[in-house]
Amino acid sequence: MNKTDLINAIASEAGLSKADAAKALNATMSAIAGAMKAGDKVALVGFGTFVPSERPARTGKNPRTGEVLEIPAKKVVKFKAGSDLAL
Repeated sequence: MNKTDLINAIASEAGLSKADAAKALNATMSAIAGAMKAGDKVALVGFGTFVPSERPARTGKNPRTGEVLEIPAKKVVKFKAGSDLAL
């Protein structure tokens, strides 16, 4: 399922126009991204939890040349599925 498919599903499930469903989805994604950038956890009960995390710097290796290089630290988002999302 891609973003267009998700917008169509939201529109049909909620009885919204596709434009309104797209606005709702974009607003939701923006709010989650903003919370992640601020370092906040986002918990959607039953669906799952998004948690910002720090990935430490580490040493890596270029598989083609074998050259050792330093991979910088960065922030990543971890997701833990909720009970309603379990397959």
